[in-house]
Amino acid sequence: MKKMISASILNADFSCLESQIQAAEKAGVDWIHLDIMDGHFVPNISFGPQIAAMVRKMTSLPIDTHLMISNPDQFIAAFSDAGADYISVHVENNPHIHRTIQNILKNGKHAGIVLNPGTPVQAIYPVLHMVSYVLIMSVNPGFGGQSFLPESLDKISELSAKIKAEKRDVLIEVDGGINAETLPLAAKAGAEIFVVGSYIFTNPQGIPHAMQTLKA
Repeated sequence: MKKMISASILNADFSCLESQIQAAEKAGVDWIHLDIMDGHFVPNISFGPQIAAMVRKMTSLPIDTHLMISNPDQFIAAFSDAGADYISVHVENNPHIHRTIQNILKNGKHAGIVLNPGTPVQAIYPVLHMVSYVLIMSVNPGFGGQSFLPESLDKISELSAKIKAEKRDVLIEVDGGINAETLPLAAKAGAEIFVVGSYIFTNPQGIPHAMQTLKA
């Protein structure tokens, strides 16, 4: 089973962001994760394509961009141009999700679909054949540092079984409250990509120690 770490910079120290990203990369992070929030779809504001372009200059790792915004179609091209490699969008509040995923693919990027904790797995089945990965939120999106919701494990297991039954090449990503204790639980359920933010960037024992415990 794969165990890939996508480091969310939401909790990084932006006064020394490049050094933090470089430290994470050196410690074995696989992807860099960008949480894009607009203050509408989720109750917080983060950053936009300009920061994504800046991050692109700081690392050669794949950039994993999670659009928690009300109008993702208006920004897919901008984040693609900024250097995103993977772009995921929410199924919630998007009656044209098929078209949105087509938009990501048209821009030459890997497409992902995202499920909030209150959304059943079945909601994304109609577009499962179009995406490279499914991101299951294990917290309610909008803020870093939240606690893992254990009911997310059932959703991961259900989705994993669906993917295996249909023999699809689709990865399962999980985001929210991931640390050295919760990552093995999500991995056992079938997740392969783990978005980790505060556990890496605010770890009192440092980024290398955090990554060592996550990859153990």
